[in-house]
Amino acid sequence: MKRACFLCLLGCLLVVEEVVPVAATKQFWDVMTRGRASSHTTFHRKLSGWSSDHNNWNEKLYPYWEDGDARWENCWKGGRVLASLTSDSPALVGSNVTFSVNLRFPRCQKEDNDSNIVYDRNCKNGSLDYSNLSDLYVYNWTQWIDDCDGQNCTHNNSHNVFPDGRPFPHQHGWRRRNFVYMFHTLGQYYQKTGGSSTIVSINTTNITLGSHIMEVSIYRRGFRSYVPVTTARAVYEVTDTIPLYVNMTQKNDRNASDHIFIKDIPITFEVLIHDPSHYLNHSVVSYHWNFGDGSGSFVSSDPVSMHTYTLVGNFSLNLTVEAIIPAPCGPVTPPPPPPTFPVPPNVTTPRLESLMELPTGEGPAEGCHITRYGQYQSYLSIAEGILGVNIIQMTNIQGAAAQMETSVVDFVVTCQGGSLPTDACTIVADPTCQVLQNEACDPVDITDQCLLTIRRAFNESGTYCVNITLGDATSLALTSTLISISGAAGSFSRTAEGVLIACGFLVVFAAALTFFLYKRYKEYKPIDRNTGQAVSSQGLNVYFNHFKAVLFPTNNEKDPLLKNKLGII
Repeated sequence: MKRACFLCLLGCLLVVEEVVPVAATKQFWDVMTRGRASSHTTFHRKLSGWSSDHNNWNEKLYPYWEDGDARWENCWKGGRVLASLTSDSPALVGSNVTFSVNLRFPRCQKEDNDSNIVYDRNCKNGSLDYSNLSDLYVYNWTQWIDDCDGQNCTHNNSHNVFPDGRPFPHQHGWRRRNFVYMFHTLGQYYQKTGGSSTIVSINTTNITLGSHIMEVSIYRRGFRSYVPVTTARAVYEVTDTIPLYVNMTQKNDRNASDHIFIKDIPITFEVLIHDPSHYLNHSVVSYHWNFGDGSGSFVSSDPVSMHTYTLVGNFSLNLTVEAIIPAPCGPVTPPPPPPTFPVPPNVTTPRLESLMELPTGEGPAEGCHITRYGQYQSYLSIAEGILGVNIIQMTNIQGAAAQMETSVVDFVVTCQGGSLPTDACTIVADPTCQVLQNEACDPVDITDQCLLTIRRAFNESGTYCVNITLGDATSLALTSTLISISGAAGSFSRTAEGVLIACGFLVVFAAALTFFLYKRYKEYKPIDRNTGQAVSSQGLNVYFNHFKAVLFPTNNEKDPLLKNKLGII
């Protein structure tokens, strides 16, 4: 009986001796998940270069602090460090997804060229002025390494290890790698050293479709151990649908984001495929369009397409992108997601079908391929709009303005299209049309035809670029001209090299014509004013009046052609 009790007690002691060390030893999943529900019990295919989070964690060299631990408040001089963890997901299964970490230090702290943390002399933090500090270092890790000289410091060989005991890689510039990053996802971890920022990429071939969480813990170099600095987490997505977006632009369209476009003006559709790892570079990609206006469907190999809607109304735009991706033969589909998100299987198939119908020539090389699809749908509204704007006349306004230093010019403007403008804007710039000098906008109230006069004043002589814009709720049309303001009287001319040359020829021609007429008719001869002669004289008089108007323009306000124009704005 005593022997049996002794054996039972001995067995209990052995069990306790085995259990206590196991319970006291933390594993990666304990530290990385921080007590949250973890998927470490779920089976995940191995990620290349990553390790199982069942490995032990060296808590002596890398202390573990739970959330809310008071030591977090003093883990960094001058405040808390924040980490920004981002990814370029969504990622098409089979491509790479990349994660970026950037550390944000407390105010007025920055990383220098040696990866030491210093105070910024040009920064002020409340009443603190760092410009006169004798010691600008927050953490002078370079000096720590130099002064340690064989002591038990974190840069010695025994301490240049990751939490799982693996040694740091021998890399050039190791002195500037004073942070240790531990990434964790899908029950696996990846560890690396770096500066205040780092990136890591993983291939998604073996990742289950759906949303997943990436976590990162960052430690800094301490004197005898590494010190926790901060943590971050981010959600990323793996999909078997090609991520894409369609950018739509149209001339004269006022707001492309509202998906309201103008009838009879081409719309440019540009397909932007999200493929940051260039996974589809060697694929055959085709674009299947249906613009929803009865024009039919067509296939293109060009990601940019143009289409003109000739009717007013609402239309449904549908696009299917097909990518034939070269791949090794055999199943490559990752494990299916949870039952709540059923995904049809995608398997590689021998390349047996003909690719002649595709618009891009030859398909993948001999072997197998994967076909992936992307879908895009949008609803467009097509409305009447202003198609174009023209300046048909410019008139210098004299009279009261002649005694002023400003020059006033009337621009008679007309527009084309099925819509009338509701506002007009004038932008006056330098002759290169690059430097803005003046801008004015006015409401327009016209109901029958697109014809209006815009009056603008110019304070100084010179050459100006004038842009006139007419707009309504949907469209915005623009026209431009160069105008030259000269002289105190406020005269102006529309400047263009060809116009100036033409005027020069006109002056020469006028002089020659005047001399010829003077020589021919220098002797006065009375004539009978019969009917034929009256017509001839009247024609000559009209000709000279027209010629005079061309060379010496005057105020055209009394021109009968302008009596029907609308109000001046």
